[in-house]
Amino acid sequence: MKRLLICFLFLATAQLVHAQYYKTDTMTHKGFDPSRLVLGGSLGMVFGDYTNVDISPLVGYRFSDYIAAGVNINAQYGQFKSRDYYTGNTIQRDKYTIFGGGIWGRVYPFSMVFIHIQPEYNFVTQNSTYYLDNNQKQTFKTNYGVPSLLVGAGYTQSVGGRVGIGISVLYDVIQDNRSPYNNSLIYRVGAGLGF
Repeated sequence: MKRLLICFLFLATAQLVHAQYYKTDTMTHKGFDPSRLVLGGSLGMVFGDYTNVDISPLVGYRFSDYIAAGVNINAQYGQFKSRDYYTGNTIQRDKYTIFGGGIWGRVYPFSMVFIHIQPEYNFVTQNSTYYLDNNQKQTFKTNYGVPSLLVGAGYTQSVGGRVGIGISVLYDVIQDNRSPYNNSLIYRVGAGLGF
């Protein structure tokens, strides 16, 4: 349990949230304004019997004080080992890669609070290896695509200049049975830079 808690805390602190630049004055610039660009994403790593490496950048634009939108890319690698309770030997190993992306949008009812929506489509490749008796193994490979619709809310705070920290909680409302998000909340915490 202690290792799980440490891994969770490490993952939570390693996440980079969707970055955002906040202005205290009303946005009045006409045309394209580079200071309204939003750059960020997430970066996460967990190692052990469960390994996950996640690099998911995003880019967007703050159209007004109340609306921002953009595109995101998802790239993940992971593996999970199941061990025999008595011998400690690995009996199954699942490896997967996820690559996909989508669009995202935010509405800011208050200056630092946002409502987030993110439809996306991910391509998943999964290899499952079963370790049998007599040092034999069997491997099965599957490829599939899966849609997700992440909906949630968050809070961000400027910490000076263009740097902000924040937290968001999202949920996949489609809940396809092969979704990489399973049936759980997605927490993103960290810092980012906006231009």
